[in-house]
Amino acid sequence: MASQRGVPTSKLCPKFLHTNSTSHTWPFSAIAELIDNAYDPDVNAMQFWIDKTQIKGQDCLIFMDNGNGLDYEKMHKMLSFGYSDKKVICGKHPIGLYGNGFKSGSMRLGRDAIVFSKLQDGDTMQVYLSFVLSLCVLSLTSGALCVNEKHKASLQDILRYSLFNTENELLEELEAISSTGFSGTRIIVWNLRRTLTGPTEFDFTTSSDDIKIPLDVLESTSEQYRRSELLTKPESYYSLRAYCRILYLKPRMQIIIRGQKVKTELISKSLAYIAKDHYKPNFVNSRIPITFGYNTKSKDQYGIMMYHKNRLIKAYERVGVQLKVE
Repeated sequence: MASQRGVPTSKLCPKFLHTNSTSHTWPFSAIAELIDNAYDPDVNAMQFWIDKTQIKGQDCLIFMDNGNGLDYEKMHKMLSFGYSDKKVICGKHPIGLYGNGFKSGSMRLGRDAIVFSKLQDGDTMQVYLSFVLSLCVLSLTSGALCVNEKHKASLQDILRYSLFNTENELLEELEAISSTGFSGTRIIVWNLRRTLTGPTEFDFTTSSDDIKIPLDVLESTSEQYRRSELLTKPESYYSLRAYCRILYLKPRMQIIIRGQKVKTELISKSLAYIAKDHYKPNFVNSRIPITFGYNTKSKDQYGIMMYHKNRLIKAYERVGVQLKVE
């Protein structure tokens, strides 16, 4: 290796994890990155669960899917930077391309994260477990964990520094994946980001089946909205349930937030006086379909809903005459 021959190599400071997370000024965009990973065709999850719980006095966010799971190589790439081999599968285009979604998303939400992933291979269940940069492979036999010799040090680090200090505690989390199917991935984020006054930036108490962003947190974002402007913002700006309703133009995956299914809203079919057209920019080969219509729920909520690869990019973005206040 270059370092062994005395050649200086590039390094990555752990603080970059925080720097990388600042690409998300809005907390829900960080959550969307984790949803996208389960939605993409290589994972192909049918359901995705989002929940809040307490573990040893720590507020935690839990994200879980019943998709294909991650093997050692895929999980290692997920923990690394810039690795992505996602491709179109059966006509389904992946949303993620650059191998950065998990790192930027999870580290935006909290300072620590642990990932459990389970693959079903005949009668053997392979478990892939990672915490920060410790990664180990376990096999589950008759309800007991068996660890490969070369991964014992990684397992000890996980038991020492994570929220889970015994193998039985790890087993309980793995059983949660088993309850949803033969395979899947479970991400737990803790040491959640907090406001300057102390509380987490999420409101878990106003609604038992939703996760919301308080007004004072939205006021402190880089957009610097005034409170009067925030009061007229669409519900999807501060309610995770409302945001997930419109996250995908044509949903293929069911999202469950705090035990309650999200009722998806097909934006293109919920409008009145619908008209359709196409836009052909010079820099792309294909035409971009455009759907026009009136919002039937609120005349104050209007603008362009931008979707790319079936995923919402911008919501209620006002342009042209829409910017004029009447």
